[in-house]
Amino acid sequence: MSIRIWYVYLLILGTFIGLVGCAEKTVTKENLEPLTENNRQNVDEKEKEKTVILNILEPNTKEVLRTFLPVNMGFGLDDEAYEQEVKKLVRDLARGTDTVPGYDKRMILDKVDNNGQVIKGSPMTVLDESELVEKIMQASVNGGNVELPLYVIASGYKAGDEATLHEELLASYTTYFNSSVAGRKKNIELSAESINNIIVGNEDYFSFNTTVGKRTVENGYQPAPEALNGELVMGIGGGICQTSSTLFNAVDQLQVEYVEKHHHSVTVGYVPEGRDATVSDGGLDFRFQNTTGVPFLIKTVVTGGTITVEVRTSTEYASILKKSI
Repeated sequence: MSIRIWYVYLLILGTFIGLVGCAEKTVTKENLEPLTENNRQNVDEKEKEKTVILNILEPNTKEVLRTFLPVNMGFGLDDEAYEQEVKKLVRDLARGTDTVPGYDKRMILDKVDNNGQVIKGSPMTVLDESELVEKIMQASVNGGNVELPLYVIASGYKAGDEATLHEELLASYTTYFNSSVAGRKKNIELSAESINNIIVGNEDYFSFNTTVGKRTVENGYQPAPEALNGELVMGIGGGICQTSSTLFNAVDQLQVEYVEKHHHSVTVGYVPEGRDATVSDGGLDFRFQNTTGVPFLIKTVVTGGTITVEVRTSTEYASILKKSI
């Protein structure tokens, strides 16, 4: 091979190597972005969003009730939709579902027995839904544990009040029934005894269904006519709506706030039209809050064909009520 051919060969080879080197430099310079501090933070934040875990705990036992990744529920993608999902989760925790009871518990009011001793009920438990939603939304950024904000509310009266709450009559109402209808008479007597001597403290919530309990044969209730869908039919516990309606007309003379109250689907004859308060076992309830500013005692008297509901309080508390009017 001549020197001239070798020279041409070497010239071509050098040119090719130079072009490859330039190409490599071009790819590195134009297509590969250097890893800056900002880029590193963006990558870290995206990875963090994927791994943020939030636990909801029962405050007393520290039991984990729910575990979830906020990003899987829309956090950071659609925060408005995410908040709605959180509100539903919180609502189910507070009020329960068809299969799981909620953390909200109605107060079972204290009762005075025949010897003047207090039969203790149980306080009201409230899960503050708005507070829990706010806590979850805040914790969704970094994850961690959120405890249920549970508040236990005791009855609003002082120890020793039970001995004097019978002193002054604040309100009274009487209705009449046919005492010859044995089943209905018995049901009125049983339900009246259930609410007799109940202490309703200041700011307490009264629930007729919670106080009276289940109307079953095992609890002594008997078949009697009751209103159902606009008709009178036989049912266990028929007649107790007269007790709840008589109670309504008594407490309605005071400054109470109604939480739940319903009318019958038929006209009843023991109270004027529109003055009834119907209830049903496990369904419609008669509920009110004592907003009078003082505790009071519910008294019932059933004699012959009459039921009377009285609302009483102590002389001291009665004078406070008179001053506030």
